[in-house]
Amino acid sequence: MARISLDKQPAHLSIYTALRNMILSGDLAPGQAVTIQGLCELLGGSTTPVREAIRRLTSERALHFQGNRRVSVPVLTLPQIDELTFARVALEPELARRALKNMTSELIDELAQIDAQVDLAIELGDVKSYLQTNHRFHMTLYDAAHSDILLPAVNSFWLRSSPSLRVICGRKGTQHLPDKHQETIAALRAGDGEAVARAIGQDIRQGMDNIRAALLETRAQDGEVTRKVS
Repeated sequence: MARISLDKQPAHLSIYTALRNMILSGDLAPGQAVTIQGLCELLGGSTTPVREAIRRLTSERALHFQGNRRVSVPVLTLPQIDELTFARVALEPELARRALKNMTSELIDELAQIDAQVDLAIELGDVKSYLQTNHRFHMTLYDAAHSDILLPAVNSFWLRSSPSLRVICGRKGTQHLPDKHQETIAALRAGDGEAVARAIGQDIRQGMDNIRAALLETRAQDGEVTRKVS
């Protein structure tokens, strides 16, 4: 993995942002252990800011200490997936609905441009680009809600779910990924808040259902292997 270039900001913020983006992009797969020293070399930082970034992301449940100076992205359980689905479907449509109040034609055009990049990533099978542009689409929309309560919670949910979506994309490709962005944009242009919320809710639920189905499939395959071995 190539060394990551950091933005010009305080070291602890640069490293936190870079490590957070690695998690959102699925560069750190669920269960994949990395050492603190390895992260220092990758991010080009000293131990102190790397530890601070890890501490912050651990408090956000995006990372988990494994001991021996190693951390990993937690592997989601079925109950956690169900809770994340409930929380995201409850909050993200509401953020989208509230965003409509502050929507401008320029912002809608920006969302359409981002969605075109999402579509291109899907067409090319570019998993990392899909995850990055899909995240940017949703957060650009949600930022317009100007919520300092709901948005941080939703950001935490994305940190928990995005790595698992990367695993699914790696196994099944990008062609069947959920995308209700065009319906969302059409509803924004029409000024229909309920339609905006409905499209985002469907988009989120489909993505989380895919994660749940993949975990069940993995469990079934592991069970089959166990039976054959025994």
